[in-house]
Amino acid sequence: MISKRLKAIADLVPSNKSVIDIGTDHAYLPIYLYQNKITQDVAGSDISVNVLKYSLNNLKKYQLETKIPLLVSDGFKNIPRKFAVAILAGMGTRTIIDILNTAILPDILIIQSNNEHYLLRTHMNKIGYKISREVVIKDKKHYYVIIKYEKGKEVLSDDILLFGKSNNLEYYQYLLAKYEYIYNQAKDNKYLVYIKKLNSIIEKIPV
Repeated sequence: MISKRLKAIADLVPSNKSVIDIGTDHAYLPIYLYQNKITQDVAGSDISVNVLKYSLNNLKKYQLETKIPLLVSDGFKNIPRKFAVAILAGMGTRTIIDILNTAILPDILIIQSNNEHYLLRTHMNKIGYKISREVVIKDKKHYYVIIKYEKGKEVLSDDILLFGKSNNLEYYQYLLAKYEYIYNQAKDNKYLVYIKKLNSIIEKIPV
Protein backbone atom coordinates (compact mmCIF):
# COMPACT_ATOMS: atom_id res chain seq x y z
CA MET A 1 0.00 0.00 0.00
CA ILE A 2 1.53 3.31 -1.03
CA SER A 3 1.40 6.47 1.06
CA LYS A 4 -1.30 9.12 0.71
CA ARG A 5 1.34 11.39 -0.81
CA LEU A 6 2.30 8.95 -3.56
CA LYS A 7 -1.34 8.05 -4.19
CA ALA A 8 -2.15 11.74 -4.71
CA ILE A 9 0.72 12.00 -7.19
CA ALA A 10 -0.46 8.87 -9.03
CA ASP A 11 -3.96 10.32 -9.29
CA LEU A 12 -2.56 13.17 -11.39
CA VAL A 13 -0.88 10.87 -13.93
CA PRO A 14 -2.83 10.68 -17.21
CA SER A 15 -3.69 7.21 -18.48
CA ASN A 16 -1.60 5.41 -21.08
CA LYS A 17 1.24 7.92 -21.23
CA SER A 18 4.92 7.10 -20.92
CA VAL A 19 6.16 8.08 -17.45
CA ILE A 20 9.59 8.57 -15.89
CA ASP A 21 9.84 8.84 -12.10
CA ILE A 22 12.94 10.94 -11.42
CA GLY A 23 14.43 10.09 -8.03
CA THR A 24 12.27 6.99 -7.77
CA ASP A 25 13.73 5.89 -4.43
CA HIS A 26 12.14 2.44 -3.78
CA ALA A 27 10.11 2.45 -7.03
CA TYR A 28 6.81 2.39 -5.15
CA LEU A 29 5.23 4.85 -7.57
CA PRO A 30 6.18 3.05 -10.83
CA ILE A 31 4.97 -0.23 -9.33
CA TYR A 32 1.64 1.35 -8.39
CA LEU A 33 1.19 2.93 -11.83
CA TYR A 34 1.92 -0.37 -13.56
CA GLN A 35 -0.17 -2.59 -11.30
CA ASN A 36 -3.17 -0.28 -11.51
CA LYS A 37 -2.92 -0.08 -15.30
CA ILE A 38 -2.50 3.69 -15.30
CA THR A 39 0.43 3.10 -17.63
CA GLN A 40 2.41 0.09 -18.80
CA ASP A 41 5.25 2.32 -20.04
CA VAL A 42 6.93 3.52 -16.87
CA ALA A 43 10.53 3.76 -15.73
CA GLY A 44 12.29 4.86 -12.58
CA SER A 45 15.59 6.65 -12.21
CA ASP A 46 17.86 7.68 -9.38
CA ILE A 47 21.30 9.20 -9.06
CA SER A 48 22.25 6.53 -6.50
CA VAL A 49 23.13 3.01 -7.59
CA ASN A 50 22.60 1.81 -4.02
CA VAL A 51 19.08 3.22 -3.90
CA LEU A 52 18.23 1.45 -7.15
CA LYS A 53 19.22 -1.86 -5.54
CA TYR A 54 16.26 -1.41 -3.17
CA SER A 55 14.10 -0.45 -6.14
CA LEU A 56 15.11 -3.61 -7.99
CA ASN A 57 14.33 -5.77 -4.95
CA ASN A 58 10.84 -4.27 -4.86
CA LEU A 59 10.34 -4.89 -8.56
CA LYS A 60 11.39 -8.52 -8.12
CA LYS A 61 8.89 -8.87 -5.29
CA TYR A 62 6.10 -8.21 -7.81
CA GLN A 63 7.78 -9.90 -10.81
CA LEU A 64 8.15 -6.53 -12.54
CA GLU A 65 11.91 -6.41 -13.00
CA THR A 66 11.53 -6.98 -16.76
CA LYS A 67 8.59 -4.58 -17.07
CA ILE A 68 9.88 -1.41 -15.35
CA PRO A 69 13.36 -0.20 -16.36
CA LEU A 70 15.59 1.35 -13.72
CA LEU A 71 18.08 3.97 -14.86
CA VAL A 72 21.06 5.48 -13.08
CA SER A 73 20.80 9.15 -13.92
CA ASP A 74 21.44 12.59 -12.47
CA GLY A 75 18.07 14.08 -13.30
CA PHE A 76 17.40 13.79 -17.03
CA LYS A 77 21.06 13.57 -18.06
CA ASN A 78 21.19 9.83 -18.78
CA ILE A 79 17.54 9.27 -19.72
CA PRO A 80 17.76 7.69 -23.19
CA ARG A 81 14.44 8.88 -24.58
CA LYS A 82 11.76 11.48 -24.10
CA PHE A 83 8.85 10.53 -21.87
CA ALA A 84 5.41 12.15 -22.03
CA VAL A 85 5.29 12.64 -18.26
CA ALA A 86 8.00 13.17 -15.67
CA ILE A 87 7.47 13.00 -11.92
CA LEU A 88 9.81 14.81 -9.54
CA ALA A 89 8.79 14.28 -5.93
CA GLY A 90 10.29 14.55 -2.48
CA MET A 91 13.05 17.05 -3.31
CA GLY A 92 13.69 20.71 -2.65
CA THR A 93 12.73 23.33 -5.22
CA ARG A 94 16.32 24.36 -5.98
CA THR A 95 17.27 20.74 -6.68
CA ILE A 96 14.21 20.41 -8.94
CA ILE A 97 15.12 23.58 -10.84
CA ASP A 98 18.64 22.25 -11.36
CA ILE A 99 17.21 18.99 -12.71
CA LEU A 100 14.89 20.87 -15.08
CA ASN A 101 17.82 22.81 -16.53
CA THR A 102 17.93 20.52 -19.55
CA ALA A 103 17.25 20.91 -23.25
CA ILE A 104 14.48 18.33 -23.45
CA LEU A 105 11.58 18.29 -21.01
CA PRO A 106 8.30 16.39 -21.28
CA ASP A 107 5.03 18.16 -21.95
CA ILE A 108 3.70 17.18 -18.51
CA LEU A 109 5.58 17.54 -15.23
CA ILE A 110 4.16 16.43 -11.88
CA ILE A 111 6.12 18.05 -9.09
CA GLN A 112 5.99 17.64 -5.33
CA SER A 113 8.55 19.97 -3.83
CA ASN A 114 9.32 20.04 -0.13
CA ASN A 115 9.87 23.80 0.05
CA GLU A 116 9.98 27.22 -1.68
CA HIS A 117 6.74 26.83 -3.61
CA TYR A 118 6.70 30.50 -4.61
CA LEU A 119 10.07 30.02 -6.30
CA LEU A 120 8.86 26.84 -8.00
CA ARG A 121 5.67 28.41 -9.37
CA THR A 122 7.59 31.47 -10.55
CA HIS A 123 10.23 29.38 -12.32
CA MET A 124 7.76 27.04 -13.99
CA ASN A 125 5.75 29.98 -15.27
CA LYS A 126 8.94 31.55 -16.60
CA ILE A 127 9.98 28.42 -18.56
CA GLY A 128 6.58 28.02 -20.19
CA TYR A 129 4.52 25.68 -18.01
CA LYS A 130 1.03 26.34 -16.66
CA ILE A 131 -0.62 24.80 -13.61
CA SER A 132 -3.25 22.37 -14.85
CA ARG A 133 -4.02 21.08 -11.35
CA GLU A 134 -2.74 21.64 -7.84
CA VAL A 135 -3.63 19.62 -4.77
CA VAL A 136 -2.52 19.68 -1.17
CA ILE A 137 -2.79 16.58 0.97
CA LYS A 138 -1.93 15.91 4.58
CA ASP A 139 -0.03 12.67 5.08
CA LYS A 140 0.58 11.95 8.75
CA LYS A 141 1.70 15.32 10.15
CA HIS A 142 2.89 16.95 6.94
CA TYR A 143 1.19 18.90 4.18
CA TYR A 144 2.38 18.18 0.64
CA VAL A 145 1.85 20.51 -2.31
CA ILE A 146 1.56 18.55 -5.56
CA ILE A 147 1.36 20.42 -8.86
CA LYS A 148 0.64 19.08 -12.33
CA TYR A 149 2.22 21.31 -14.98
CA GLU A 150 1.57 21.28 -18.70
CA LYS A 151 3.31 23.26 -21.40
CA GLY A 152 1.52 26.54 -21.94
CA LYS A 153 1.31 30.15 -20.81
CA GLU A 154 -0.75 31.73 -18.06
CA VAL A 155 -0.70 34.90 -16.00
CA LEU A 156 -0.44 34.15 -12.31
CA SER A 157 -1.41 36.61 -9.59
CA ASP A 158 0.90 37.14 -6.65
CA ASP A 159 -1.66 35.31 -4.46
CA ILE A 160 -1.44 32.20 -6.66
CA LEU A 161 2.36 32.38 -6.82
CA LEU A 162 2.45 32.51 -3.03
CA PHE A 163 -0.32 30.09 -2.08
CA GLY A 164 -1.22 28.13 -5.21
CA LYS A 165 -4.48 26.99 -6.75
CA SER A 166 -5.46 24.18 -4.39
CA ASN A 167 -8.17 26.10 -2.49
CA ASN A 168 -7.48 23.67 0.35
CA LEU A 169 -9.08 25.43 3.32
CA GLU A 170 -7.34 23.32 5.95
CA TYR A 171 -3.94 24.00 4.38
CA TYR A 172 -4.58 27.74 4.12
CA GLN A 173 -5.67 27.83 7.77
CA TYR A 174 -2.45 25.99 8.67
CA LEU A 175 -0.41 28.58 6.74
CA LEU A 176 -2.33 31.42 8.39
CA ALA A 177 -1.57 30.10 11.87
CA LYS A 178 2.07 29.59 10.91
CA TYR A 179 2.49 33.13 9.58
CA GLU A 180 0.63 34.65 12.55
CA TYR A 181 3.05 32.86 14.86
CA ILE A 182 6.09 34.03 12.87
CA TYR A 183 4.79 37.60 12.73
CA ASN A 184 4.17 37.69 16.48
CA GLN A 185 7.74 36.51 17.05
CA ALA A 186 9.59 38.58 14.44
CA LYS A 187 7.25 41.50 13.67
CA ASP A 188 8.32 41.26 10.02
CA ASN A 189 5.73 43.13 7.92
CA LYS A 190 6.21 40.62 5.09
CA TYR A 191 4.27 38.10 7.14
CA LEU A 192 1.58 40.65 7.92
CA VAL A 193 1.04 40.93 4.15
CA TYR A 194 0.80 37.12 3.91
CA ILE A 195 -1.74 37.08 6.75
CA LYS A 196 -3.95 39.67 5.02
CA LYS A 197 -3.76 37.84 1.69
CA LEU A 198 -4.61 34.49 3.28
CA ASN A 199 -7.55 35.93 5.21
CA SER A 200 -8.89 37.36 1.95
CA ILE A 201 -8.48 33.98 0.17
CA ILE A 202 -10.03 32.00 3.05
CA GLU A 203 -13.10 34.25 3.10
CA LYS A 204 -13.85 33.32 -0.52
CA ILE A 205 -13.62 29.53 -0.08
CA PRO A 206 -17.05 27.90 0.37
CA VAL A 207 -17.32 25.94 3.61
